[in-house]
Amino acid sequence: MSTFLLVHGAWHTGQCWERVVPLLEAAGHRVFAPSLTGYGDKAHLLGPEVGLDTHVDDVVGLVTEKGLRDVVLVGHSYAGLVISSAAHRIPERIGHLVHLDAMVPEDGESAVDVQPVTQQLIEMAENSGSGWRVPPMPEQPAPFGLFGVTDPADVAWLRGMLSDQPVRCLQQPVRLDNPAANAIPRTHIHNVGATPAGITRRPVPPVQPNGTAAQVWELPTGHDCMITMPRELSELLLKLSRARARA
Repeated sequence: MSTFLLVHGAWHTGQCWERVVPLLEAAGHRVFAPSLTGYGDKAHLLGPEVGLDTHVDDVVGLVTEKGLRDVVLVGHSYAGLVISSAAHRIPERIGHLVHLDAMVPEDGESAVDVQPVTQQLIEMAENSGSGWRVPPMPEQPAPFGLFGVTDPADVAWLRGMLSDQPVRCLQQPVRLDNPAANAIPRTHIHNVGATPAGITRRPVPPVQPNGTAAQVWELPTGHDCMITMPRELSELLLKLSRARARA
């Protein structure tokens, strides 16, 4: 049995994993899919002081409070920053990192460094009435849709869970200064469907920090694969779990 901790990206809530969680649980695994501070059941905590460090604290706090170990830590999109920092805080509790169509930072980088188009969103927020709220990306015509979701019913469901992201989340740098975290194996899952202009993906180095060959899988869908391809995503995560059990 594996313990999966699924971390949602910017603007989303833990609800976005609703179609994936039961598939992993049905295979006998333990699954956590919390909403980060400012989202879902924690929406009342949203404020300008909420940043990347807040969300790292969320993940580290859940892992330590529940006494979790050998965690498969999955970060979608912006949460690639969150899980990277969390792994350096508690490397002894993390068994595997999964970057799901995610930002993959170097030490000291922010979301803007990893995805430069983010700077435009920050400037829009700073020039708005609030000065700190970054609204969700707008829906675009097919095949891009809303974060890659194009089915009308799914778009309506997704739109209902989206909320603003604090600027601080996109400005705070990651701290990747614990050498022990380099031993954690990692997997990259890339969604290779239609990608909006301005969105870039860094190439994955052929060798992981732990010295083993990079593991990169692809899904032929848009960004929010947990909504558009939950079964296929779950199968990849279960494949990873089986491989870990054989190791």
